[in-house]
Amino acid sequence: QVQLVESGGGLVQAGGSLRLSCAASGRTFSSYTMGWFRQAPGKEREFVAAIRYGGGSTSYADSEKGRFTISRDNAKNTVYLQLNSLRPEDTAVYYCAAEYRGRGTNTQNINYWGKGTLVTVSS
Repeated sequence: QVQLVESGGGLVQAGGSLRLSCAASGRTFSSYTMGWFRQAPGKEREFVAAIRYGGGSTSYADSEKGRFTISRDNAKNTVYLQLNSLRPEDTAVYYCAAEYRGRGTNTQNINYWGKGTLVTVSS
């Protein structure tokens, strides 16, 4: 069992930055690909970024490349998402996700979800 707790969301002006954190419980954190997804009002949950178990390679949704950075600290059982150059359309609830030894990019394959943290970007 893995429990995920997000933090770091809030209200920020367009062009600003936020750093989201996700603390994971459990002893097998390093065996999970960790991902971030987001869901805006009235829209489906969408992939944002993922960082693989093992070597820690990363992947991003096309719209986030160059603006967002995902990283992980296996010693702290924590994954981070640095959000830069935020836009109003980035407003959403951001969810941390864990997939056991997978790609971490498809909602249907996620094993565990956090409860989410709200990011609001004002124009």
